[in-house]
Amino acid sequence: MDMNRVIKVKNVVEKKRMARLCFILLALSVNIVHAEKISMDIDFVPIPAGEFLMGNSDIDATILDLPDGDASLVEDELPAHPVFIGKKFNLSRTEVTQGQWYALMKTRPGPDELWKRPDWKSLPVVSVTWNDTQDFIRKLNQAEHTQRYRLPTEAEWEYAARAGSKDNQPFASSDLPKYAWFLDNSGDMQHPVATRQPNAWGLYDMLGNAWEWVDDRYQADAYLKHDTADPKGNSTGDKRVRRGGSYHCPKHMLRVNYRAADTPDTRYTVIGFRLLQEEK
Repeated sequence: MDMNRVIKVKNVVEKKRMARLCFILLALSVNIVHAEKISMDIDFVPIPAGEFLMGNSDIDATILDLPDGDASLVEDELPAHPVFIGKKFNLSRTEVTQGQWYALMKTRPGPDELWKRPDWKSLPVVSVTWNDTQDFIRKLNQAEHTQRYRLPTEAEWEYAARAGSKDNQPFASSDLPKYAWFLDNSGDMQHPVATRQPNAWGLYDMLGNAWEWVDDRYQADAYLKHDTADPKGNSTGDKRVRRGGSYHCPKHMLRVNYRAADTPDTRYTVIGFRLLQEEK
């Protein structure tokens, strides 16, 4: 074979190799930009490690606020017990919005009227089951390279909602309308996230607007069995916990220690979620 032809063949091979390499690098860069865009679109608040009193520390006052005074309705908030959160984490500043959900999932869960509103992108996404949140998180984690996402545990959620407070509400009861959308001030409808005041740690809508799924399985006597450090709930149980109340809830349900639960395939127009972010 003549030398000129050999050189030409080598040049063609080298050009193909370089083209293939450029294609791979371009594909990687697209994935990285996509992941970074998702991360930047969801704003996170750093939550420090620390200790707090989890559960209801003023059960008598809570019972007085209940419409029928039925103490059995709040027994699952007892006993109040010290919990240590051993590692700092980041929590999304707001509930995951319809805009954020659609950007990743390309679906529109929930009532059509919520997606037709001019402010649809800033409404909390609702009508998502606990299982749906896992699909969202799985897809987000596949796109990311440096962060990992999940639902907060029940203990992490309450710790962040309290934001250093030892009370059942981290502000005066009379100030609740300033911090939360609930039945008294919501017009019984959803509102865009971050349109009430944030708590002391800069988190919006920890109470009201939309219920928030957390990771734990529900058990009424969970607090009798909790680990002192970073409790993760039960390993068995048919229901998953939701926290925080919604725009449809009466005032007595808007407490950081109020517990509710549903099966993981439950789909209500009042239930959404927020994300916890941690380093991989």
